Amino acid sequence: MGIQILPARLANQIAAGEVVERPASVVKELVENSLDAGATRIDVDIEKGGAKLIRIRDNGCGIDKNELTLALSRHATSKVSTLDDLEAIVSLGFRGEALASISSVSRLLLTSRTAEQEEAWQAMAEGRDMAVQLQPASHPQGTTVEVADLFFNTPARRRFLRTEKTEFGHIDEVLRRIALSRFDVSITLRHNGKPVRQYRAGTLPSQHDKRLAAVCGQAFVSPSLKFDSEHHGLRLWGWLAPASAARNQPDVQYTYVNGRMMRDKLFNHAVRQAYGERLPAEGHAAFVLYLELDAHEVDVNVHPAKHEVRFHQARLVHDFIYQVLQQTLEQEESAPAGSAEQTETIGFSGEPDAGYDAQYDSAAVSSAPRYTPAGHGYGKRPERSDSALSQRQWQGVDSLMTTLPKEDNAEPPAVTPAGAPADGAPLLLEQNRVLVVRYRERLWVCELNLASAWLNGRALLAAWQQGLTPQPLLLPVRLSLPAGQKHLITTHEALLQKLGLELKTGPGDTIILTRVPQPLRHADLARLFPELLVRLEQEEARRPDALCHWLTQQAIAREEWNWQRATVLWQQLLPELSEPLPEFMCPVDLQPQLNRWIYGD
Repeated sequence: MGIQILPARLANQIAAGEVVERPASVVKELVENSLDAGATRIDVDIEKGGAKLIRIRDNGCGIDKNELTLALSRHATSKVSTLDDLEAIVSLGFRGEALASISSVSRLLLTSRTAEQEEAWQAMAEGRDMAVQLQPASHPQGTTVEVADLFFNTPARRRFLRTEKTEFGHIDEVLRRIALSRFDVSITLRHNGKPVRQYRAGTLPSQHDKRLAAVCGQAFVSPSLKFDSEHHGLRLWGWLAPASAARNQPDVQYTYVNGRMMRDKLFNHAVRQAYGERLPAEGHAAFVLYLELDAHEVDVNVHPAKHEVRFHQARLVHDFIYQVLQQTLEQEESAPAGSAEQTETIGFSGEPDAGYDAQYDSAAVSSAPRYTPAGHGYGKRPERSDSALSQRQWQGVDSLMTTLPKEDNAEPPAVTPAGAPADGAPLLLEQNRVLVVRYRERLWVCELNLASAWLNGRALLAAWQQGLTPQPLLLPVRLSLPAGQKHLITTHEALLQKLGLELKTGPGDTIILTRVPQPLRHADLARLFPELLVRLEQEEARRPDALCHWLTQQAIAREEWNWQRATVLWQQLLPELSEPLPEFMCPVDLQPQLNRWIYGD
């Protein structure tokens, strides 16, 4: 097929995949358009969770009759016109894709009137044809957008919609977030004709508190700390719950940048660092935070759904947020009872926090065990029917040398790595966990996960000898140690520090891991650390080589490999191999050992 320009309707369908994820996405885009139009009142009517009808009415500036058809075209917008505008975006919308994308997957009716027009006009567009029809209508100043039968022409997308209750819940949450971004706008929400939410506009602090209570609940508002701080063009204000008011789930965590709602990793890291050890083991912070800065200092065009931003001075912004929140919490702890509700203006030193790693935002750490597909986990014996299959599978494996590669074979041809001996080419990936290779004129099986751990162990030992540099975890790991193990931390404190493990003592038998060496950043630390303490009680296990080998074995990712990754690993292994060969290299005639590797016998 030759290169061609996509038809407008097909391009809109593709764009709709990013913009219109579910009914809540439609509500978000349309309400943000209303806010950009200067509306002070927005009415939202939903039927059947948004699948049947979404109606958004506002009292904004409206759309001129001559621009109604253009408004439903892709990349048509009144919010940016030059590159300079794109570098300092102050509006919520700017791409000009929302209306076109929505109209391509629904029956859309757009009615609007400006202050200069004597009558309103209505534009209708339905599905892929995108043919827009105009007719006069009766409507006050402002705009009403009706989106009916969402995904009526894309049945596959419609099947992905959840129940009516679930979809309406997502719409409700979107409007909650928007309601907290604009206290000066009245917002009402109705579902199937019944009023559900009504957020009244207000400019006084007491009115702000009422809306905050309507969205977050009085349980958050009563103990929360209100603050407002400015420093060198940055302003952070909002509400922060003290550690004593921690919640059981992260359901009250709202962040805004220049009035734009988002879930930002920088915010989350700074908040978590500010709370430090104050939060209980199973508690979650609660906050509503507003960051204001020069539009030139933040890029909002970095995410398809505009949920993330990129700061030009990310470290400065992070440390500003961290220090303001930390000082707010410290002042609450030291203030007399009853004084915490006063608005505090917090100073900021401007000095970067020494504990902050600029790489935190590109390294996410999870303490959850990795998922292993059923039937492929280590330590699991295969079913009886599979045992016979595995025996047959490896019979005559030497004949692969004469049969590979074939033109119809799905595996890539043998590749000789640069600088490797001629017999060092990997031949076949079996079970997605082992690689059959020809090495020193003999056929071998290389167990990939063990080989990866062996390489990591050598890297960890080399780093040990040079002095391990611990790296901060994005989220510190809290561990509840078994009874009687906490004293082992003091006993082996020097060795733990040499391993690059930094931790703090929490309440009771709880400890908090804050930094770990690079090879262990993605390990299951909640499981690994207690086992490490037990192992350190054994004299032989404390040898650097034995300890590094054990750590990397435990931190192994039990996963399936593809051909490209396996080939790269083999290229890395070749220069390191020496006699005797490591345990992950097995001649194919040693069937029992092979079975033990693959099936955990």
